[in-house]
Amino acid sequence: MWHKPREKAVLTRLSVNINKVATLRNARGGNVPDVLRFARDCERFGAQGITVHPRPDERHIRRSDVYDLSRVVTTEFNIEGNPREPFMELVCDVCPTQVTLVPDALDQLTSNHGWDTRACLDDLTHIIRRLHEHHIRASVFVDPDPLMVEYARCAGADRVELYTGPYAEMFRLNPDKALEAYRPAAEKAHELGLGLNAGHDLNLDNTRPFAQAFPWLDEVSIGHALIADALYLGIDETIRRYRDCLLPA
Repeated sequence: MWHKPREKAVLTRLSVNINKVATLRNARGGNVPDVLRFARDCERFGAQGITVHPRPDERHIRRSDVYDLSRVVTTEFNIEGNPREPFMELVCDVCPTQVTLVPDALDQLTSNHGWDTRACLDDLTHIIRRLHEHHIRASVFVDPDPLMVEYARCAGADRVELYTGPYAEMFRLNPDKALEAYRPAAEKAHELGLGLNAGHDLNLDNTRPFAQAFPWLDEVSIGHALIADALYLGIDETIRRYRDCLLPA
C-alpha cells in the first residue's frame, strides 16, 4: 500500500530505554533500583515513551518485567528484539504500542547492524503481518541504506529505525559528513511515508543535530548515554535536556 509522504515536521518523541536500570538491579539481586518506579518517574519527568529490549538470557530486562511494565506504562511502550518465537509470543500477549524488530544474535552484547530487508523480505512480511493482527506498530531496525528502507516498506513496516552507531562515531570527527551519510535513507523513509525512528549511541552532543537535520524524525530511543548522564545530572534534569535537544530548530 502506498503511503502519502508527510509534509510537516513532527514533534520528535523521547523514549527512554531502561535496560541499564535493570542491569544495575540484576547485578545485586533484589529490587533496587526498582525498574517499574523508574519507568513511571521517567514518564513523570517528561519521557514520552519507555523502551525495553528483553534478551533470551534475561541479563537485564526480564520477561516478567515486560508484563509488569505493560500494566504501568501510560505513554508509548516500545519493545525491541529479534522476532524468534518466544519473543513474538511475548509481544503478541502484551500488545505494546510498538515493536522494533532487531536482528540480534543470541549472545550479542548490543545491537550493531540492521536487517537485510531484501534478503529477509518474506520472513519480515509474515512477522509484521502478525504484529498488525495484534494492532502493534512495526518498526524495522535498518542500516542507513535507502534500499533497506525501501524493502522495509515492502514488508509492511510502519516505521524504520536507523541504526545510529556509525553516525555517533563519525560525528565526533566530522559532524557534517555524519549527517550527510544518513540523509539518503532518512529522505527515502520520508518519501515513502514511513515513520522514522533513531537510536543507539545518541547523546546530548549529537542528538540535536540529527533531529534538526531530519525534522520528520518521529522518535529517538536512548538508553546507555541517558542513564549515564542521569548519574551526574539526575533523571529529571537529564530528560529535560534530551527533550530540549528534540525541539524544532
